[in-house]
Amino acid sequence: MPKWLFFIILVISYLHGFSQTKSITEIKTELEKSPNSPLYVKDVMKKKFILDTIVVTRTTHFSSLSDSLAYRGILKKVYGPYTMQGKKFLVQILARMPNTFYKISQIFIDTSVFRYRMADSLGKSILSKLKNNQDNFERLAEAYSMGGESITKGDLGWVARGSIIPAIDRQLAKSKKGDVFMLWSGSGLHIIKLTDGPKQDNGAALMMRIFL
Repeated sequence: MPKWLFFIILVISYLHGFSQTKSITEIKTELEKSPNSPLYVKDVMKKKFILDTIVVTRTTHFSSLSDSLAYRGILKKVYGPYTMQGKKFLVQILARMPNTFYKISQIFIDTSVFRYRMADSLGKSILSKLKNNQDNFERLAEAYSMGGESITKGDLGWVARGSIIPAIDRQLAKSKKGDVFMLWSGSGLHIIKLTDGPKQDNGAALMMRIFL
Protein backbone atom coordinates (compact mmCIF):
# COMPACT_ATOMS: atom_id res chain seq x y z
CA MET A 1 0.00 0.00 0.00
CA PRO A 2 1.37 3.47 -0.89
CA LYS A 3 2.38 5.54 2.10
CA TRP A 4 0.12 8.42 1.07
CA LEU A 5 -2.93 6.10 0.97
CA PHE A 6 -2.10 4.69 4.39
CA PHE A 7 -1.84 8.25 5.73
CA ILE A 8 -5.29 9.18 4.29
CA ILE A 9 -6.87 6.06 5.81
CA LEU A 10 -5.25 6.86 9.16
CA VAL A 11 -6.52 10.46 9.10
CA ILE A 12 -10.06 9.39 8.13
CA SER A 13 -10.04 6.81 10.93
CA TYR A 14 -8.90 9.44 13.44
CA LEU A 15 -11.56 11.93 12.34
CA HIS A 16 -14.25 9.25 12.55
CA GLY A 17 -13.21 8.40 16.09
CA PHE A 18 -13.11 12.08 17.02
CA SER A 19 -16.62 12.64 15.65
CA GLN A 20 -17.93 9.90 17.96
CA THR A 21 -16.62 11.70 21.07
CA LYS A 22 -19.43 13.58 22.77
CA SER A 23 -18.92 17.13 23.88
CA ILE A 24 -19.46 18.08 27.52
CA THR A 25 -22.61 19.96 26.50
CA GLU A 26 -23.99 16.80 24.83
CA ILE A 27 -23.12 14.68 27.88
CA LYS A 28 -24.90 17.12 30.20
CA THR A 29 -27.98 17.21 27.95
CA GLU A 30 -28.21 13.40 27.76
CA LEU A 31 -27.81 13.04 31.53
CA GLU A 32 -30.57 15.57 32.21
CA LYS A 33 -32.92 13.68 29.84
CA SER A 34 -32.11 10.22 31.20
CA PRO A 35 -34.72 8.64 33.53
CA ASN A 36 -31.93 6.74 35.35
CA SER A 37 -28.71 8.76 35.27
CA PRO A 38 -26.44 6.35 37.24
CA LEU A 39 -27.42 3.43 35.00
CA TYR A 40 -26.89 5.57 31.90
CA VAL A 41 -23.42 6.60 33.10
CA LYS A 42 -22.51 3.01 33.91
CA ASP A 43 -23.90 1.18 30.86
CA VAL A 44 -23.87 3.75 28.05
CA MET A 45 -21.22 6.31 28.92
CA LYS A 46 -19.09 3.72 30.75
CA LYS A 47 -17.61 6.35 33.01
CA LYS A 48 -16.70 6.29 36.68
CA PHE A 49 -19.22 7.92 39.02
CA ILE A 50 -19.68 8.46 42.76
CA LEU A 51 -22.92 9.10 44.66
CA ASP A 52 -22.63 11.59 47.53
CA THR A 53 -25.18 12.63 50.15
CA ILE A 54 -24.49 16.25 51.07
CA VAL A 55 -26.07 17.56 54.28
CA VAL A 56 -27.00 21.25 54.30
CA THR A 57 -26.17 22.82 57.66
CA ARG A 58 -26.90 26.46 56.77
CA THR A 59 -28.93 28.21 54.10
CA THR A 60 -26.39 31.04 53.81
CA HIS A 61 -22.59 31.28 54.14
CA PHE A 62 -21.94 27.87 52.54
CA SER A 63 -18.69 26.21 53.52
CA SER A 64 -18.09 24.59 50.12
CA LEU A 65 -19.32 24.32 46.53
CA SER A 66 -21.10 21.03 47.32
CA ASP A 67 -23.09 22.69 50.14
CA SER A 68 -24.15 25.48 47.81
CA LEU A 69 -25.20 23.06 45.04
CA ALA A 70 -27.03 20.85 47.55
CA TYR A 71 -29.14 23.81 48.66
CA ARG A 72 -29.50 25.87 45.48
CA GLY A 73 -29.09 23.26 42.74
CA ILE A 74 -31.99 22.35 40.43
CA LEU A 75 -33.07 18.69 40.41
CA LYS A 76 -31.73 16.70 37.43
CA LYS A 77 -29.56 19.61 36.28
CA VAL A 78 -25.90 18.83 35.56
CA TYR A 79 -23.30 21.34 36.73
CA GLY A 80 -19.65 21.72 35.85
CA PRO A 81 -17.18 20.64 34.77
CA TYR A 82 -15.20 21.16 37.97
CA THR A 83 -11.62 20.17 38.74
CA MET A 84 -10.39 18.81 42.07
CA GLN A 85 -6.97 17.27 42.70
CA GLY A 86 -6.39 17.11 38.95
CA LYS A 87 -9.65 15.22 38.26
CA LYS A 88 -12.35 16.72 36.05
CA PHE A 89 -15.98 15.91 36.79
CA LEU A 90 -19.63 16.92 36.40
CA VAL A 91 -22.20 17.05 39.21
CA GLN A 92 -25.88 16.14 38.91
CA ILE A 93 -28.51 16.72 41.63
CA LEU A 94 -30.48 13.45 41.83
CA ALA A 95 -32.76 13.97 44.84
CA ARG A 96 -33.40 16.31 47.72
CA MET A 97 -34.50 15.73 51.32
CA PRO A 98 -35.96 18.26 53.77
CA ASN A 99 -34.82 19.28 57.25
CA THR A 100 -35.93 21.70 59.96
CA PHE A 101 -34.10 25.02 60.19
CA TYR A 102 -33.98 27.70 62.88
CA LYS A 103 -32.83 31.30 62.45
CA ILE A 104 -30.80 32.08 65.54
CA SER A 105 -28.58 34.72 67.08
CA GLN A 106 -25.88 34.09 69.68
CA ILE A 107 -23.75 35.81 72.28
CA PHE A 108 -20.80 33.56 73.11
CA ILE A 109 -18.55 33.96 76.15
CA ASP A 110 -15.37 31.90 75.92
CA THR A 111 -14.45 30.16 79.20
CA SER A 112 -10.85 29.74 78.06
CA VAL A 113 -10.65 33.51 78.48
CA PHE A 114 -13.08 34.15 81.35
CA ARG A 115 -13.41 31.97 84.43
CA TYR A 116 -16.73 30.20 84.93
CA ARG A 117 -17.91 32.57 87.69
CA MET A 118 -17.11 35.66 85.60
CA ALA A 119 -18.79 34.23 82.49
CA ASP A 120 -21.85 33.22 84.51
CA SER A 121 -22.13 36.69 86.05
CA LEU A 122 -21.77 38.38 82.67
CA GLY A 123 -24.34 36.05 81.11
CA LYS A 124 -26.90 36.76 83.83
CA SER A 125 -26.28 40.50 83.48
CA ILE A 126 -26.94 40.28 79.71
CA LEU A 127 -30.16 38.30 80.27
CA SER A 128 -31.30 40.86 82.87
CA LYS A 129 -30.74 43.73 80.43
CA LEU A 130 -32.74 41.92 77.76
CA LYS A 131 -35.57 41.03 80.14
CA ASN A 132 -35.87 44.61 81.41
CA ASN A 133 -35.57 46.11 77.91
CA GLN A 134 -32.42 48.00 78.91
CA ASP A 135 -30.68 47.01 75.67
CA ASN A 136 -31.25 44.86 72.57
CA PHE A 137 -29.66 41.57 71.55
CA GLU A 138 -27.84 43.02 68.53
CA ARG A 139 -25.97 45.69 70.49
CA LEU A 140 -25.13 43.29 73.33
CA ALA A 141 -23.79 40.71 70.85
CA GLU A 142 -21.65 43.37 69.20
CA ALA A 143 -20.28 44.41 72.59
CA TYR A 144 -19.81 41.06 74.36
CA SER A 145 -19.79 38.09 71.97
CA MET A 146 -16.34 36.51 71.64
CA GLY A 147 -17.08 34.67 68.40
CA GLY A 148 -17.65 35.96 64.88
CA GLU A 149 -21.13 37.04 66.03
CA SER A 150 -19.68 40.33 67.25
CA ILE A 151 -19.34 41.29 63.58
CA THR A 152 -22.80 40.04 62.55
CA LYS A 153 -24.45 41.50 65.70
CA GLY A 154 -25.21 37.98 66.86
CA ASP A 155 -26.83 36.69 63.67
CA LEU A 156 -25.93 33.08 62.81
CA GLY A 157 -28.51 32.79 60.03
CA TRP A 158 -30.64 29.70 59.36
CA VAL A 159 -29.07 26.58 60.87
CA ALA A 160 -30.21 22.99 60.47
CA ARG A 161 -31.51 20.76 63.23
CA GLY A 162 -28.76 18.29 64.08
CA SER A 163 -25.90 20.54 62.98
CA ILE A 164 -25.48 22.48 66.23
CA ILE A 165 -24.63 21.66 69.86
CA PRO A 166 -27.17 19.01 70.99
CA ALA A 167 -28.22 20.95 74.11
CA ILE A 168 -28.99 24.02 71.97
CA ASP A 169 -30.81 21.81 69.46
CA ARG A 170 -33.04 20.35 72.19
CA GLN A 171 -33.84 23.75 73.69
CA LEU A 172 -34.68 25.25 70.28
CA ALA A 173 -37.22 22.47 69.72
CA LYS A 174 -39.04 23.67 72.86
CA SER A 175 -38.74 27.40 72.10
CA LYS A 176 -40.88 29.84 70.16
CA LYS A 177 -39.90 32.83 68.05
CA GLY A 178 -38.36 35.58 70.20
CA ASP A 179 -37.33 33.29 73.09
CA VAL A 180 -33.87 33.80 74.66
CA PHE A 181 -32.08 31.14 76.73
CA MET A 182 -28.62 30.53 78.22
CA LEU A 183 -26.68 27.26 78.42
CA TRP A 184 -23.17 25.92 78.76
CA SER A 185 -20.99 23.82 76.50
CA GLY A 186 -17.43 22.57 76.80
CA SER A 187 -16.14 25.76 75.20
CA GLY A 188 -18.16 28.38 77.03
CA LEU A 189 -21.47 30.10 77.65
CA HIS A 190 -24.05 30.48 74.89
CA ILE A 191 -26.91 32.98 75.00
CA ILE A 192 -29.24 32.05 72.16
CA LYS A 193 -32.18 33.91 70.65
CA LEU A 194 -34.62 32.17 68.30
CA THR A 195 -35.20 35.00 65.84
CA ASP A 196 -37.33 33.04 63.36
CA GLY A 197 -38.64 29.58 62.55
CA PRO A 198 -38.73 26.69 62.72
CA LYS A 199 -39.23 26.08 58.99
CA GLN A 200 -38.83 23.20 56.56
CA ASP A 201 -36.21 23.69 53.84
CA ASN A 202 -33.73 21.79 51.65
CA GLY A 203 -31.75 19.78 54.18
CA ALA A 204 -29.74 17.33 52.07
CA ALA A 205 -29.17 16.35 48.47
CA LEU A 206 -28.13 13.14 46.73
CA MET A 207 -25.58 14.14 44.11
CA MET A 208 -23.66 12.19 41.47
CA ARG A 209 -20.12 13.05 40.38
CA ILE A 210 -19.26 11.85 36.86
CA PHE A 211 -15.55 11.77 36.12
CA LEU A 212 -14.63 12.78 32.57
